[in-house]
Amino acid sequence: MRLITWNINSVRLRLPIVLRLLEQKQPDILCLQETKCPDEHFPHEAFQAAGYEHIHIHGMKSYNGLAILSKIPFEASDIYHRVGRQDCRHIAVTLPDGTELHNLYIPAGGDEPDPEVNDKFAHKLNFVDEMTRWFADQYTPDQKVIAVGDFNIAPGEHDVWSHKQLLGVVSHTPPETERLAKMKGSLDWVDVSRHFVPEDEKCYTWWSYRNKDWEKSNRGRRLDHVWVSPPLAEALRGHEILTAARNWEKPSDHVPLIVDFKL
Repeated sequence: MRLITWNINSVRLRLPIVLRLLEQKQPDILCLQETKCPDEHFPHEAFQAAGYEHIHIHGMKSYNGLAILSKIPFEASDIYHRVGRQDCRHIAVTLPDGTELHNLYIPAGGDEPDPEVNDKFAHKLNFVDEMTRWFADQYTPDQKVIAVGDFNIAPGEHDVWSHKQLLGVVSHTPPETERLAKMKGSLDWVDVSRHFVPEDEKCYTWWSYRNKDWEKSNRGRRLDHVWVSPPLAEALRGHEILTAARNWEKPSDHVPLIVDFKL
């Protein structure tokens, strides 16, 4: 099974490059974040024509939004509302073998890393805290679970271009990375990118639009993640961050994260 997660930053605006990805990499399942599209305007027909007949979406106008596109039938699908808001940040499906797949878009958190003065940052911390409790209450580590998406947190020293310079920048601050570590501990999750890429190697999935020559400066962050529960770790077969997609026409600022399983 090939699984891809990608923050697409508007599915309708970037439909041509999503279809390019599907044709080029042939995933069995594609999880998208920031679709920025109400459900009634989602481009079902284009994806069904590409072979993705099984579609689970939850979207809104201009912000957030999620989609799971699959060649594999779903046994069930769910929509979850987090921290008292209905803002399209968590959907899930159950695959035929019982594996539960969660697609998440964790809040970005704004610019000021202080929950007392920045409600967006408080929302982010509360969201991660709630997910940590929920995963621990919902599952045990021996169940087959996958969590993917734009977590908007680069957890490790080598998940950012400069650990020292970004310690005070939202996405890499200690309140965020410490909470994400607790969320990772909720099910003894395996961080798939770091399963394949050593901790001391730089690893990024996002480069800012503000940086015109993103490739030369390479000031990236690893904001996009695939986590698997322990029983699925032995099924992992491959991993790719499709950096080339950052140069595609009208690119997202994120690139696809590709994981292969032998199930």
